[in-house]
Amino acid sequence: MEIYETNSEIAQRKNWLLSLIVIVLVAIGVLVLLQGIALALVPVLFKIPVEDLLGLINGEFDVPNGRMAMLFVQGIGSGIGFWVAAWVITRFIDKANLQWKVQISRFQWNALLIVLAITVGGMFFNSLLVYLNSNLALPESMAGLEAWMKETEEQLMELTKFLTDFQTIPELVTGILVIGVFAGIGEEMFFRGLVQAKMHRYLKSGHWGVWLTAIIFSAIHLQFYGFLPRVFLGAIFGYLYLFTGSLLYPILAHIFNNSFTVIMVYLSNQGMIDFDLESTDDVSYSAAFLGLLVLVVGIYYLKKINLPENGKLD
Repeated sequence: MEIYETNSEIAQRKNWLLSLIVIVLVAIGVLVLLQGIALALVPVLFKIPVEDLLGLINGEFDVPNGRMAMLFVQGIGSGIGFWVAAWVITRFIDKANLQWKVQISRFQWNALLIVLAITVGGMFFNSLLVYLNSNLALPESMAGLEAWMKETEEQLMELTKFLTDFQTIPELVTGILVIGVFAGIGEEMFFRGLVQAKMHRYLKSGHWGVWLTAIIFSAIHLQFYGFLPRVFLGAIFGYLYLFTGSLLYPILAHIFNNSFTVIMVYLSNQGMIDFDLESTDDVSYSAAFLGLLVLVVGIYYLKKINLPENGKLD
């Protein structure tokens, strides 16, 4: 079970709506502040003139050092930003305790191997969800909304392709650090460590906490055509925390998932493998359902080896 102990009045169930509003406002404030600081440092650290920086922000990606600069902004303003937001809320507003000594004591290396197998199984099954999600169409009456979502999706995909078009080893290492490590730690601290644990407390249901948090996690990425697979991925991370009681597992699973994708993109760019980040044209149903089987069996054994002597998580 997740650990989130607090005696703060604002964090109590009767004030759940106020608490959620505070979470949203603090998170937005921290992310905007850190992104602003990161952008202000870009001209100094990366020798990029302000006018070129403005062009870079608007999608003109042919700027020297532009990729490293945008990765810097992404790392500070998003990955570290979510971690700082979670820390500010837990430490100063909710006055909560995540009991890291207990969370670390619940970590087992043999369980980590199962977690990695679960993550890989989730990747294979997610290929089916990516395919299904890409073929969703809104009713004719919502054509304007659908056009806006597709345009937003294309803009975000262009940015993603630019950020992951690594040409050198230093760029690859930076990409793994920002997209894999910083995002894995920051997003899991915020969504699983903070939001999911609070949703569990408010709704009195671990399952509702997992899925509602996964929906919020997916929605905040603003990618409609990647919504279902990201919800499923968020749910996997959520259940890893719920069933083990240690936030280390979803953090490491998230880092592995993102870093693996980054490395695959790099190998594809170097012509070593055939991997298309945008491809949604084909899906292997056998691989997808094999992945689902691995995931389900992995979750079953993960729960089993993490149960204490009384048969229940405290």
